[in-house]
Amino acid sequence: MSKRKQRDDDNDVFSRPPPVSSNGVHSNMDLSLLEALEKSQSAVEVLDQRTLKKLVLSFERRLKDNIEARLKYPNQPDRFADSELELHEDLQRLKILAGGPELYPDLVNLNAIPSILNLLAHDNTDIAIDVVQLLQDLTDPDNDEEEDSHEHARVLVDALVENNVLELLVQNLHRLSDTDAAADPDEAAAVYSTLATVENLIEVKPAVAELVCERTKLLKWLLGRIKLREFDSNKQYASEILAILLQSSTANQRRVGQMNGVDVVLQAVAMYKSKDPKSSDEEEMLENLFDCLCCLLMPLENKERFLKAEGVELMIIIMKQKKSAYGSAIRALDFAMTKYPPACERFVDVLGLKTAFAAFMGKIPMSKKNKKERYQEELEERIVSLIASLFGGILRGSRRERLLSKFVENECEKIDRLMELYMRYSDRVKTETERLDSIELDDLEMDEDEKYNRRLESGLYTLQLIAVILGHLWCTEHPQMRARIELLLKQQKLTKKDVRDILQEYHDNIGDLDGPEEKERAQAKIQRFISAL
Repeated sequence: MSKRKQRDDDNDVFSRPPPVSSNGVHSNMDLSLLEALEKSQSAVEVLDQRTLKKLVLSFERRLKDNIEARLKYPNQPDRFADSELELHEDLQRLKILAGGPELYPDLVNLNAIPSILNLLAHDNTDIAIDVVQLLQDLTDPDNDEEEDSHEHARVLVDALVENNVLELLVQNLHRLSDTDAAADPDEAAAVYSTLATVENLIEVKPAVAELVCERTKLLKWLLGRIKLREFDSNKQYASEILAILLQSSTANQRRVGQMNGVDVVLQAVAMYKSKDPKSSDEEEMLENLFDCLCCLLMPLENKERFLKAEGVELMIIIMKQKKSAYGSAIRALDFAMTKYPPACERFVDVLGLKTAFAAFMGKIPMSKKNKKERYQEELEERIVSLIASLFGGILRGSRRERLLSKFVENECEKIDRLMELYMRYSDRVKTETERLDSIELDDLEMDEDEKYNRRLESGLYTLQLIAVILGHLWCTEHPQMRARIELLLKQQKLTKKDVRDILQEYHDNIGDLDGPEEKERAQAKIQRFISAL
């Protein structure tokens, strides 16, 4: 997922005309005044508490003047246009504070935050846009160069959240959408800045990811945005923010599921079932959408929604079309089928085995993107996980027979492939284990859990899944399969004990995330494989 794009032009005070009143009347500011403003903006100002107080005092005065002018001359925009311009100038000057996060606690203590945030609902949209861009600058995590800068940023973000910044930002989003922001470059830039500010707030204070979904209709807005057929940078950013909100929050995953979000994301993905994105930005958006889909497929109830919305069928179609979303479709299927037998059964029923085993055998579409070695490795790992899920989800009947028959056809070529992958991942894990053992533990302070996690990252988890698949095959007591496995082990100077050792380590490290009963059941299954081997 990409980092936030730099939009200096959008945030430049001179990149758009001076503020226009809600009646559409420009203030009478001539060129010389613009030049004078530009000079004053560029003057170097020492950033300290004195400067801060001066800036805040000036801003509060301009705000008061503007409120009074609007109340006094509500139907005469030309009478309050000058005060609007002065307010705009002071909001621009406040941006200098982004260079001094250590002053944020003082800014909060001066009680300037409520005044700034109230302007998000200003009748003049340009003033609201100024505030959004100011908030984006102030909350930018890149301001945090000093060690304690993050703490200063937290003080600011806490004050913003306490003063309803989330509600006001999302209301502003809806207001901009109502005026068709896509048709106005300035308002499109404001939408982008609003999303960037939300992302900044989450980065400084991760709890905001759930707060913004509890308190506002941001999820509804994001889903509405990704539903649009036309691609633009704000649709891309909406997909990125949605993925961020879903990544580490089960509550948000469930919320989006209840809002028909699984179906919305599937519809957005379906636009690319038979075509590739036209640009790298559009490609990135598609990856974001699949990230959203995979996050949504964590809760059980969303797996059910995925099944009802014919998500399994869509992913198989995408794989068959062999477009750029090929690998992402495999990843989504892997998430959908993990610990969910109904998805495994549907996969077999709609003839997914042929497509999956083509990928397992390495027959994947080649493009500039997937020629990269890491891409192909990820694909291998996903397809191994998917096949392991199939074995775990389909335990008996004709579907099980169809799955097993794949490993007998063409003289057991799938078992040959399985052992080829077994050897490759076994070598990789062995190399990593030797490297970790050679490191002085005192220097690195690496405990056994951390070493185990490092080995998992280097391929141990995939090796364990391959061993689990071998366990399933061995337990069928099919003579041809058993003979092939034993022959291939012997050719590599290995024995069944080597497979048992991998399974034993897997057995010993099964966690109880799904509860003690599920852990016991999973361990009993692995123990059965160990005994059979």
